Amino acid sequence: MVNVLSRLLLFLISLHCFVACLATNTKNITTDQSSLLAFKSLITSDPYDMLSNNWSTSSPVCTWVGVTCDERHNRVHSLNLHNMSLRGIVSPNLGNLSFLVILNLSSNSFNGQFSKEIYWLHRLKVISIAFNEFVGGIPEALGDLSQLQIVHLGANNFRGFLPQSIGNLRQLKSFDIS
Repeated sequence: MVNVLSRLLLFLISLHCFVACLATNTKNITTDQSSLLAFKSLITSDPYDMLSNNWSTSSPVCTWVGVTCDERHNRVHSLNLHNMSLRGIVSPNLGNLSFLVILNLSSNSFNGQFSKEIYWLHRLKVISIAFNEFVGGIPEALGDLSQLQIVHLGANNFRGFLPQSIGNLRQLKSFDIS
């Protein structure tokens, strides 16, 4: 009797873990979708309707303009919105794109302080936010993104000193703050 109960308990625990794993995978792309839609909601100008015509829950996230997903995890891998004449502030929700490797928001009109939540993206290898209207300082947390290889921050309104933590970026190949 005890043996049967032990097996039943083991089966139920295994079933619970299996269902939880399935739910987690579904939630992940849903989290990415929600994060991108929150980002879109803070765009105040999209003159070519690039996001308003393409970013919709009626189509899969991985087909949205500027979004690339990795095939292995089916998660957002790259966000490339370069030169789309977008205006607004960068949503802190982008920090939830935990599989993001490439972030290119360059040559737009994003303003305000650059979202500190971006520094949660520990897989990030490329960050290009040059030619925008960001203000404030370059956060010390930039140096915590140990995978960074390309950092382009130039042509913004950043002020202050370069954080010493930049020296932690051992894989850095290109760094532009002109």
